[in-house]
Amino acid sequence: MTSSPLFPGGVALSDLQVYDWAAADGCRGGTPHLHTASSEGYVVIGGTGSVQTVSSSGVEEHPLAVGDIVWFSPGTVHRLVNDGDLRLLVAMSNAGLPEAGDAVLTFPSDILRDPDAYAAAAALDDVAGREASARARRDLALAGFEALRAGGPGALAQLHADAARIVQGRVPQWREIWQATVAAETARVDAQLDALAAGEPGGLRDASVRRAAERGPERTHGMCGMLRTWEWPAG
Repeated sequence: MTSSPLFPGGVALSDLQVYDWAAADGCRGGTPHLHTASSEGYVVIGGTGSVQTVSSSGVEEHPLAVGDIVWFSPGTVHRLVNDGDLRLLVAMSNAGLPEAGDAVLTFPSDILRDPDAYAAAAALDDVAGREASARARRDLALAGFEALRAGGPGALAQLHADAARIVQGRVPQWREIWQATVAAETARVDAQLDALAAGEPGGLRDASVRRAAERGPERTHGMCGMLRTWEWPAG
């Protein structure tokens, strides 16, 4: 039994500066979307704002200020709104799967149901055009988000069905990531508990300290803002 190279619980983290781009409704912020297999949590470390959500609880808005922690389960549609210098530490389940493909943007229904149109709308241009294309996809997703918020539970159920179809082909790769990270960590803890129950130290002999390295000094365009993630040591 060896110690885990993963951050505790198989969680991944990103440092997010939420977009301050104004939208047609007067709000500044990011692209509304949902995750299909992963939960996500926000720890507010700077500024103020809110997160607008659509879930089984209906349409809601949750204020965000320094020190607040908000998290949500898969299927919750969320849009970050930046009222001033909003910065978050984002905790993601499944070893960061939300930034490895587990996200569906709330484009209008005709785009959601056309795989080629969805892929084209979700893609970002090369480096020179990334901001313009990130703004364009944000605005397109906001159009679908407004229709979703007005459509009630039936509209959310349809979005969930569309989202499942969009990500279906990605699941084998996601399963490989999950098995190598979260499932492996769960098995390690299970074995350690067995050892402790038998009065044995188990993996304690492999105790170690690890440090993550930032991937680089530059932030990249994400769905909600400019983000920086960390790279975990292997093995």
